[in-house]
Amino acid sequence: MYEATPGVSENGGVKGDYQELVDEISALLGAPATLENRDFRLIAFGAQLSDGDGGGAGGNDFDASALDPVRTRSILTRSSTPEVRAWFEGFGIARAKEPVRIPATPEAGVYRGRICLPVRHRGIVLGYVWLLDDEPGPTQEQLDAAMEVAGRIGAQLADEAQAGADLTREFHSVLTAERGWQRDMAVAALRTALGARADGLHTVVCVAPWPSADPDDAPSVRTLPAADALCTVPWGTTGQCLALLVRLRSSEVLTPALAAAAKLRARAGGTPVAAGIGAPRTDLAELAAAWHEAQAAARTALANPRLGPDTQWSAIGPYRLLTSLPAETAHDPTLTALLSPAHHQLAHTAEVFLDCAGQAGRTAAALGIHRQTLYYRLSRVEQLTGLDLDEGEDRLLLHMGLKAARL
Repeated sequence: MYEATPGVSENGGVKGDYQELVDEISALLGAPATLENRDFRLIAFGAQLSDGDGGGAGGNDFDASALDPVRTRSILTRSSTPEVRAWFEGFGIARAKEPVRIPATPEAGVYRGRICLPVRHRGIVLGYVWLLDDEPGPTQEQLDAAMEVAGRIGAQLADEAQAGADLTREFHSVLTAERGWQRDMAVAALRTALGARADGLHTVVCVAPWPSADPDDAPSVRTLPAADALCTVPWGTTGQCLALLVRLRSSEVLTPALAAAAKLRARAGGTPVAAGIGAPRTDLAELAAAWHEAQAAARTALANPRLGPDTQWSAIGPYRLLTSLPAETAHDPTLTALLSPAHHQLAHTAEVFLDCAGQAGRTAAALGIHRQTLYYRLSRVEQLTGLDLDEGEDRLLLHMGLKAARL
């Protein structure tokens, strides 16, 4: 996932700074301009003008028929398809330092020629300004002036990236890279992107399951307290979750992480979600471990609502071990019959009994049943499992198996 496009607000509006710069380029070149980031996601655009208004920018005479399918899709969906991106990149725009002219190619859906102004900062391409290339076209002097404005756009995009607005790739790579040189490279890239903030204390938050596959439905990292990066990561076999990198002042005060988790849960649109928080880390190389802790805490919170929607790794007790087990080994065949739907009441009784340290009085009170009923149910549990509840190791196996079943 990419987080909300730099320069685009939460409600889809365009930040004034980028819109003004795009309008300035439109005025310089006498043609409507469109600004996209390096992933071809729309940041700002000028209105398409009809042929009868002289082609200048800022007019109100909008002519939808003049749009070709590629520009129409870019404006309406704020993105381009991978095929369109690959086609345009084939003209070398990612390496160009000067304007690139791209001819009309109707078979590719490009019915009008383009001029691409690469938006760069310190040698790195951060985006593109696009214009429809109509005769007679802009002069070299006009293009030089427009490239100066594109340079200002690049500086602003770079400032946003440095401020934490575009660390999605780096953060995602740290969480998902294989151990060894791949993870080392990912950590180095994140450390460079964070700058001075890399030396601070961080924790990782997992919000799961996240209900939408649309990256634009996730909050912008810039709206979250003390957040440095946000990305999506697979959850289970078909779902996904959000991962958030949060700065802390103290390992004892997790308020920034809790506030960010609450804000993310509020954006889930009514879908039941939980947030897990990993132990704080000072070394970015340990973020992958903190992420596994955050995932484990989120899984535990979903399985045990009594822990609350926001759960810390340090608070999940035996689930720290259980969540580390492979799914295929977490279920002991001894408990298969007990865990069937037909014996749900017996399994619940056994779990409460073990949670109460085997104290019959506490268990009967918690369940609201007579002691003799409790004893009968426990004897049925022993018959179904073959376990002896007077034996400590049998109790341990039963207790861990029941807890694992919740996950």
